[in-house]
Amino acid sequence: MTDISIKKVTLNYIDQLQKIGRQTFHETFSTGNTEDNMTKYLYEGFSIEKLTSELSDNNAEFYFATYDNKVIGYLKINFGQSQTELKDDKAVEIERIYVLKEYHGKKVGQILYDKAINIARQKNADYVWLGVWNENPRAINFYKKNGFVEFDKHIFKLGNDEQIDIMMKLKLND
Repeated sequence: MTDISIKKVTLNYIDQLQKIGRQTFHETFSTGNTEDNMTKYLYEGFSIEKLTSELSDNNAEFYFATYDNKVIGYLKINFGQSQTELKDDKAVEIERIYVLKEYHGKKVGQILYDKAINIARQKNADYVWLGVWNENPRAINFYKKNGFVEFDKHIFKLGNDEQIDIMMKLKLND
């Protein structure tokens, strides 16, 4: 699958973003969560209003991974005050890398990840950080393989369920 292309998402593609966002989140987390909590999160977290606001934010960027003109994954990165926590001007947050299940193991996540790291380097960030669910060993291993180390934990609320995210970071400049 060498012909995967990456393109920046604009407001014109909000419907596709909503679709891939909901589908990949559901595929990734539905087995470990109640249907009520999933439905609530998918409705609120990927509402057109919320996505419009995120797409209009100069400190956040979305990118699609496409194959045969089909969106198969996406990336969301945040800078400065748009980071969900640290809000460090010398950092970039990878908020989301999601790939459709049928494309897992085909390097799509790695391509999106590489895009995020390239952007972080262009912005002269000192480090990249992210939060990953402590019950998602596949993602944790992916980031460890790419050199990320654990530095903290935080709570992520999915509906009425409080979950633990492991916070990890990668130093870019020594």
